[in-house]
Amino acid sequence: MKESLVEKAFETARERYGRLGVDVEEALKALGNVSLSIHCWQGDDVSGFETPDSGLSGGGILVTGNVPGRARNIGELQSDLDTAFSLIPGTHRANLHAIYGDFGGERVDRDRIEPKHFQAWVEWASERGIGLDFNATCFSHPLADSGFTLSSTDRSVRAFWIEHVKRCRKISAWIGGMLKNPCVHNLWIPDGSKDITVSRLRHRELLRESLDEIYEIAYRFDHLKDSVESKLFGIGSESYVVGSHEFYLGWALAHGVMVCLDTGHFHPTESVADKVSALLPFFDELLLHVSRGIRWDSDHVVILSDDTRNLAEEVVRAGALDRVHLALDFFDASINRVGAWVIGARAVLKALLAALLEPTVRLREMEEAGDRFGRLALLEEIKTLPLGAVWETHCLRSDAPGDERWIESMRDYEKRVLAKRES
Repeated sequence: MKESLVEKAFETARERYGRLGVDVEEALKALGNVSLSIHCWQGDDVSGFETPDSGLSGGGILVTGNVPGRARNIGELQSDLDTAFSLIPGTHRANLHAIYGDFGGERVDRDRIEPKHFQAWVEWASERGIGLDFNATCFSHPLADSGFTLSSTDRSVRAFWIEHVKRCRKISAWIGGMLKNPCVHNLWIPDGSKDITVSRLRHRELLRESLDEIYEIAYRFDHLKDSVESKLFGIGSESYVVGSHEFYLGWALAHGVMVCLDTGHFHPTESVADKVSALLPFFDELLLHVSRGIRWDSDHVVILSDDTRNLAEEVVRAGALDRVHLALDFFDASINRVGAWVIGARAVLKALLAALLEPTVRLREMEEAGDRFGRLALLEEIKTLPLGAVWETHCLRSDAPGDERWIESMRDYEKRVLAKRES
């Protein structure tokens, strides 16, 4: 859309929102301060760079598809992230898994990883003025084949994974200190069973013991922020997951650690959005992994769905944009992987903008007055307000392409770069 047309549409939109008491400029300012954590594992199908033949194997997750263009090394992955960032308005951050280190072609087992293996990432992020987040990788490893890691009944297996996560926290704190930007370290484990499990309590007691040991060391909060992530079920853990929502909720509350709510890790009829306001009275901060589950935990690319909008509304209505960390978490190899990042990130940002443009003050006044008709009527009417015109202005001011222009930019990158990569 031409700049003059964007400006004209924006003026009309500002006037319409203004009639409802909404300050559009304040909404855009708030959106500009949002920094999404963009997950690196979408770019290479969760393969990582531990060895030349690294690849996703087991652990309750699965990537489908094999379109050309998968990133095969750190340089290609960083190039892909740079391209994605250029098409997403705002300044955002990258989210790493432990398997994405610079191991120099050597086999470095996960209980031996060190900060030096992520120096290249820190330099890359520092040059761009962005932050990094981090995740322990407790899957795709021979010592995860039993289905149990931190909750394994084998003491030596537990010891291996305890050491791995300890090192991941140390690396995360180092990253946060080097970048002078707190690094969120998130822990998810695949532990569970495909069928009926008798010793459910035993595995959870072992997991609690492992967590207690891992988190004994306290790091500076301005360097490291910890979170733990639950799951409803996974491939191979359909009947029993050790780290359930209830388990981590209890442990996190007792230890002052954030909980991570992944929108694909709950029953399809559950509202993850509702959990935000249920947890904020008890947690200083929360981590949200935004995904799109279809029928099961399938980690589809995020779109501007009702679920995404509801999630954004709950965060904004709670005035919690500074207390909730927003990250993407999906992987789809059936479409352009870089384009998937952009679709998902722009969808979350559009949802947040819609929430920031909501006439919340007026809606609350109606609600407190018992005017349920007026509240519902206004909620319906604002659905067709000119959100798109404000979004286009946000893109223009952020020097990011608006409307369909970003799609053409992505097609160009696909032809020039992605299509030339061998599988």
